[in-house]
Amino acid sequence: MIDISPPEARFPGLQTAAIPPALQAEGWKPVPAKDYPAMIGPFFARRAGEGWEYAFLPEQRHLNIGGVVHGGMLMSFMDDVLGMTVWEKIGRKPVTTVQLNHHFIAPGKLGELVTGRGEVMRATRSVVFIRGTLVSGGKVLVHADGLWKILGS
Repeated sequence: MIDISPPEARFPGLQTAAIPPALQAEGWKPVPAKDYPAMIGPFFARRAGEGWEYAFLPEQRHLNIGGVVHGGMLMSFMDDVLGMTVWEKIGRKPVTTVQLNHHFIAPGKLGELVTGRGEVMRATRSVVFIRGTLVSGGKVLVHADGLWKILGS
């Protein structure tokens, strides 16, 4: 049976960030988070066709010494985007990253929304193959592909 209680009741300490009005008007909703995702977020989500699209708004704390979005931040966000995509695709079962390859293409900028989407290429009983992109300002920032393990399988 699926637990339909609010995430905050199931996961004490879960935070839901306020969303900027402009993003709210575009259909974005906050992604509840705790622990590491809460530290690096907030992240947002909205329906995109049959799947989901995710986003974050780069702040000063997300930048590297060169003044662009830190590669580690982009990798962390990509891991969450692909993980949430896998989780949703396989019926919200627990999953974990086994392998994740990143290809950096362009830098992200302060205050310029970064969006991400994943595409499941193949799902077996125990692993899921996926790829995805992060985009900002009309350009691809990162392309990634990875492998997720379905836990308990």
